[in-house]
Amino acid sequence: MAQIKTAVREKGGAPAGRRAAPRGSATVSKVAAKEAGTALTVSRPELLVGGSDAAFRRLVHGLFSFLASHEAIRAGHGRTIGLAGIEYTVLISIAHLAQGGDVSVSAVAQHLRLSGAFITNVCKRLVSLGLIDKATDDRDRRRLVLTVTAEGRRRLERLAPTQRQINDEEFGCLSAKEFASLLDVVDRLVDSAEKAVALQRYVQAK
Repeated sequence: MAQIKTAVREKGGAPAGRRAAPRGSATVSKVAAKEAGTALTVSRPELLVGGSDAAFRRLVHGLFSFLASHEAIRAGHGRTIGLAGIEYTVLISIAHLAQGGDVSVSAVAQHLRLSGAFITNVCKRLVSLGLIDKATDDRDRRRLVLTVTAEGRRRLERLAPTQRQINDEEFGCLSAKEFASLLDVVDRLVDSAEKAVALQRYVQAK
C-alpha cells in the first residue's frame, strides 16, 4: 500500500522531477532524456545509467525476447507429447507438485500464478485425454485431488530426454553461481511484478 500511496501522491501532486533528489542518488539527466527523444520510463536511480533508461529498456526487451523463445520451447515440448503448451505445463506441474503430497487445483493455480478457473478448464481437457485423474479428497469433500495417470507419466517420460537436451542448451550459459543468483532474482521479480500489476490496476481505476 505504501507504493500505491506514493504513486497517487506523485500523480496528483508536484511532478517527481521537481523534487530534490536524495543525497547520494543519481540525478535524472534532462539532456539525456531529450537526446533520446522520449520520456524516461523509470525514475529509480538504481535503474538509470548516466541518467538514461537505455539499459533498463534493454533489460525489459531482453526479458521479452527470452520469454518469447521460452514460450516457443514450451509449445514444442507440448507438441512432442501431443499437447498444447499450457496443457503440458499443467501436466508436468501436477507431476512435480505430487512429490510433496496431494495436489489440488488451487495448488496448481498458485504454483503457475494463474486463475483457478483457468486451471480447472485445462484439467478438464487433461482428464478427457486420460492424462490426469480427479478424485474427491477424503478429508475435505469440497476439494479435488489431481493425480497423473500411467499414460500421463508415460508421455512425460517419453519427453524427458529431449527436454533435458533443450533445457541444457537454453540455460547452458550459466555457471552454478549465476544460476543460484538468477533463481533468487527471478523469485523477487515475480513478487515485485505482481505488486506492479496491482498498482497499475489501482492507478488506472482512479
